[in-house]
Amino acid sequence: MSKLANEFSMKDLGPLSSFLGISVTRNNEGLFLNQTAYAREIIKRAGLLNCNAATTPVDTNGKQSASPRNPYSDPTYYRSLAGALQYLTFTRPDISYADQQICLHMHAPHDAHMHALKRIIRYIHDTISLSLFISKSASHTLVSYTDADWAGCPDTRRSTSGYCVYLGDNLISWSSKRKPTVSRSSAKAEYRGVANVVSESCWVRNLLLELHCPIVKATLVYCDNVSAIYLSGNPVQHQ
Repeated sequence: MSKLANEFSMKDLGPLSSFLGISVTRNNEGLFLNQTAYAREIIKRAGLLNCNAATTPVDTNGKQSASPRNPYSDPTYYRSLAGALQYLTFTRPDISYADQQICLHMHAPHDAHMHALKRIIRYIHDTISLSLFISKSASHTLVSYTDADWAGCPDTRRSTSGYCVYLGDNLISWSSKRKPTVSRSSAKAEYRGVANVVSESCWVRNLLLELHCPIVKATLVYCDNVSAIYLSGNPVQHQ
């Protein structure tokens, strides 16, 4: 702290308890990060304090389409709630995919999109006490997981991929994003997902190197598509 104070204007506020709306609870095993108060505020803004619970944040039967149906009467209100849910994903990776899906329609939301947004809030209402746990870990390896669909978007036929990165036993990075281009096969869609998580893993490794905590072992990347794995291992036979 004294070395930092020599370089920057700062003061010690004691043990960490709150940071940018994220509450921090400490015990002997590690830290619990949660945004319970913020989540409760979102539920109140949506008028769903006494709503029925949802067991999942998204309907798994099909994705929302942007095709014209019944435009939602208050797009600004929709965008406000969708943006609020984006900030909640800092400690709730379980809603990242669902929130990404509703944010695709922020420019022109329909009634169906609002129903999907409220489903996320109903799910949060039932799981409001969930926290992100960061603990001491005996392992210092970096392990990544990735998955993707193929032509899943009903409007553009673009794929959606997601990844999560673990440092030891701790989840430190995650993402769910629609691809900017169309993949011609499921292997290419999965391969793009692998490329994304490898890029993120390299960034984390470089960050840890700057923090003088270098990762010695290679980073393992797990993908469930055999063709994408072979494609990744043979960079000669393709562009």
